[in-house]
Amino acid sequence: MSEAPVKVLVFSDDRTVREAVRLALGRRLASDLPEIEVFEVATQGALLRTLDKDQSYSLLILDGNAQPSGGFGLAHQVKEEYTDCAPVMLLVTRVDDAWLASWTRAEAVAPFPIDPLTLPRQAANLIRTRLAQAV
Repeated sequence: MSEAPVKVLVFSDDRTVREAVRLALGRRLASDLPEIEVFEVATQGALLRTLDKDQSYSLLILDGNAQPSGGFGLAHQVKEEYTDCAPVMLLVTRVDDAWLASWTRAEAVAPFPIDPLTLPRQAANLIRTRLAQAV
């Protein structure tokens, strides 16, 4: 019996960032987790419309450098506006921006450039926590 895939939503205005995240995540983060299905959006409007239609995502990964709407403001917005919002991971260029990520209530911060070892491990931990809350 196979479990349904968990859904991950990736926001960035830069398609190369979205692709790097998708490649780093792969299809399965860990042997104890179901496969993942990655969905991508490039604008604030697309992110909010997607969440308005479907909040069953297990993880949101937001690009803090996205333009014109950055991931920091969007992380804060989704945490304020959506009940039972999925965990948020913010992608940041500067480690010094971690304090701002705490203001957004993001559960994790991942550095640019995308680290193919760290990002999936952090994502797996956030998804495990989300799935445990659903039980």
